[in-house]
Amino acid sequence: MLKKAFLYSTVLAPIIAGLFIGIHVFIILNQSYHGPDKEFVIDSGESFSRINYNLYKEGIISNPRIFHYYARFKGQMENLKSGTYLFKSGVTIPEVLNILHSGLSQLLTVTIPEGKNIYEISGILVENKVLSTKQEFIDEVHKKIWIQKLSPQAKSLEGYLFPETYKFSPNTSAKKVVEVMLRGFNQKTKDINFQSPLLKNRHEIITLASIVEKETGAKWERKKIAGVFLNRLKKKMRLQSDPTTIYGLFPNFDGNLRKKDLLEKTPYNTYAIAGLPQGPICNPGLEAIKAVLEPDNHEFLYFVSQNDGTHVFSKSYKDHSKAVDYWQKTKANREGRSWRDLKQ
Repeated sequence: MLKKAFLYSTVLAPIIAGLFIGIHVFIILNQSYHGPDKEFVIDSGESFSRINYNLYKEGIISNPRIFHYYARFKGQMENLKSGTYLFKSGVTIPEVLNILHSGLSQLLTVTIPEGKNIYEISGILVENKVLSTKQEFIDEVHKKIWIQKLSPQAKSLEGYLFPETYKFSPNTSAKKVVEVMLRGFNQKTKDINFQSPLLKNRHEIITLASIVEKETGAKWERKKIAGVFLNRLKKKMRLQSDPTTIYGLFPNFDGNLRKKDLLEKTPYNTYAIAGLPQGPICNPGLEAIKAVLEPDNHEFLYFVSQNDGTHVFSKSYKDHSKAVDYWQKTKANREGRSWRDLKQ
C-alpha cells in the first residue's frame, strides 16, 4: 500500500499535474479575442513587458503570463516591430505573437481623394496592396445587401464611400473595406439635414453633389456651380455635364470624350437625358454635399472652364458662347494652364 502511495506521489501525480497544466495552457493559447477589430500601437523601443501589459489591458490577450512564457518558448521576445497593427476578432495568442514578430500586419495608410469613383478607388486599393484585385471591390459595391440598407434608388455604393484617409491591413477583404468606408460616410454626414426644396431625397442630393465635386477644382466655386445646376433643373434644362457622360463610359473610358459619346443616350449622359443621371458619378466630400444643400442664390445658367480649375459664369447663352470662344477655342488661352497650379 505504501509502495503504491509512493509511486503515485512521485511518478503519477506530477504526470497528472503536468497534463492538467498542459491542457490549461493549450486552452488559453487557443482562446480567441472576441471584441471588435482593434488597432494596437507599439512605440519604438517599447519593452516586451510593456507590450504584454498593453495587449492584456486592451483585451487582445486573456493571460499575460502565458503570453510571456509562450514568447520565451518561441524565442520571440526580442525585436517585436514598432508600428500600428490591426487585430481582428478571432485572433489567438500564437497569432498575436506571430503578427507582432513578423510585422506583416502593419496597417497601410490609404488616402481616397474626394471625387474618385468606384473604379478609381479599386485601383488605389490594389496599388496600396489592401486588395489583390480591382474586381473584388467592384463586385462588393454592387451587392444588393449593401444597397438595400443604404438607398433603394442606388445602383451601387457610388457616392457613399466617404473620401478619407484610412488604415487597412494588407489583403483586407473587400467586404471589410466597404464596411469601413460606409461607416465613414455615416459618421461624417450624421448631422446633415438632407432636405432640399428641389431635390426629392438624399440619393438625388448625393448625385448632384458628385457632379459638383467633379466640375471644379476650386473649392470656393462649389456653391456657385451647385446654384447653376439647380437653376437649370428649375427651368427643365438639361445639365449638359461632361463628367456625367464620362462616368457612363467607365470602366472603359480611355481619357478622350468624343462627340459621338455626347450624342449617345445613356443613364448618365446629361446632354441626352433630362434631369439628374441615375446615380452619383463619384464619391463627394462634405463641402460638395453642403454646397448642394446651401447653394449660392444667383441667375447663372452656364459656366465654362478657364483651364486652371476655375470657371467663367454666364446668365445667357450669348455670353456663354463668347466665353467658350475665348477660353476654349483660343489656343493661347488653353496652353500652359492647369488646375494643378490652382491655389486652394
